[in-house]
Amino acid sequence: MNSDIHNFDPTDVAVQNGNFFAFPYSVEQSDIVLVPVPWDVTTSFRAGTVLGPKAIIAASGQMDLFDYKIPDAWKIKIAASPYSIELEEHSNDLRVISEKIIQAQEKGEHLDMATELAMINKACDSLNKLIYRKTTALLEQKKLIGIVGGEHSVPLGFIQALSDFHDGFGILHIDAHADLRQGYEGFDYSHASVMFHASNCKSVSKIVQVAIRDVGHHEVEYAASKPFIKQFPDVFLKENTFKGITWQQQCEQIIAELPQKVYVSFDVDGLLPSLCPATGTPVPGGLSFDEAIFLLETLYKSGKTIIGFDLCETAPDEYDAIIGANILFRLALLCVNSNKQ
Repeated sequence: MNSDIHNFDPTDVAVQNGNFFAFPYSVEQSDIVLVPVPWDVTTSFRAGTVLGPKAIIAASGQMDLFDYKIPDAWKIKIAASPYSIELEEHSNDLRVISEKIIQAQEKGEHLDMATELAMINKACDSLNKLIYRKTTALLEQKKLIGIVGGEHSVPLGFIQALSDFHDGFGILHIDAHADLRQGYEGFDYSHASVMFHASNCKSVSKIVQVAIRDVGHHEVEYAASKPFIKQFPDVFLKENTFKGITWQQQCEQIIAELPQKVYVSFDVDGLLPSLCPATGTPVPGGLSFDEAIFLLETLYKSGKTIIGFDLCETAPDEYDAIIGANILFRLALLCVNSNKQ
């Protein structure tokens, strides 16, 4: 990584150096560390997010980093932990196996694939432990962290690590799906299960889910049985808008449900599918880009502290990657600034 930070000009041609936004900072120099996790093993509809982090790195170099609300935004020091091509290749190898499992179920075939399923579940458990170790080491260095997926199962290890460093925190979860299944398609750590597992983390005191709209009744029942889970389904957000309740009023209501410390989990399919057409499981409805950013800004302006975040399910399509890069920059910026308030 180029450490010549004094000559860094964000308006100059971006040098592809492996860092997000072509920033020249090392982990030691950084305000925040972004951890790319190229993993796409359990996605149930359409694969591809394994290449999401790499696509965002490439697309983010094309961004201008001036922000009208925070003119010095470009001064944020963002570093990336090393990209693991080995993890990407391991994910691709496992994906061949998991697709056989998924396709057999979709065809109604009753095949004995217990060995293959056990292999996938063991690998996903190993990934959780890898992310836990990696993020724990960074937290011990007093670093802020953002996870960049990859499928939405990948931040679990980080949430578990944060539970060791904080007595209590809430999760602001933006997603088309509730992700409250105990398991899905035989996968214990499915992309559809991350919030179920997060709900069992010792320090998670509140989960607030926004824009969900493709959800099973068992997930709704599970949420209803847990007083610390609050859902703001997309259908009711839109209905409120049609009735004349402003988005600002709704955002303030959402943020009021959260405690002082907040982790943000952002699955891009929480957005309108026109903004993420290549993502693994797009769903009609959702938030516009501006609605999502306004919600995050409302969180920041509330004075609450963003202790970390993830951005998941960005596909390698160039348009998806540009949207992902823009959201990622604002998440990083708001996270860093909220810890300076």
